[in-house]
Amino acid sequence: MSKSSLDPVHFGALRRFKAGIFKVLAHPTRIHIVETLRAGELSVGAILDQVKVEPANLSQHLSILRHSHLVVTRKDGNLVLYSLRDPLLIGVLDAMRQYFQKYFEDSVAMLKGLERSR
Repeated sequence: MSKSSLDPVHFGALRRFKAGIFKVLAHPTRIHIVETLRAGELSVGAILDQVKVEPANLSQHLSILRHSHLVVTRKDGNLVLYSLRDPLLIGVLDAMRQYFQKYFEDSVAMLKGLERSR
C-alpha cells in the first residue's frame, strides 16, 4: 500500500468525516459564505455586504464554519478576517454545481421528451 492510500480500516471514519462536512455545507447561507470567501480573506463586514443576512445570523454561521475547520480567522487590529482553510473546498462546491446543473438539464430534457410524446 502506498503512503497516500488509506488503510481500509479507516474508510468508515473517512465516510463520517465527509458526511460531517456535507452536513455543515447543507445550509444555503454557509454555502454562500464559502463562495464569498472564494475571493480571499474578508472581514465580517465585507462578508455581510455580500451575504445579506442579519449580523447575528452571520455570526452563528461563521462560528459553525470555524468550529468545523472550514474557515480560519486572523485579527488585524479590531478586524477579524476570515478565509477558507483550504481553497480545495471551492473545487468541491464547483463540482457539486456542475453535478446539479447536469442533473437539472437532464431532467428538463426528459420532461420535454415526455411532452413531445403526448
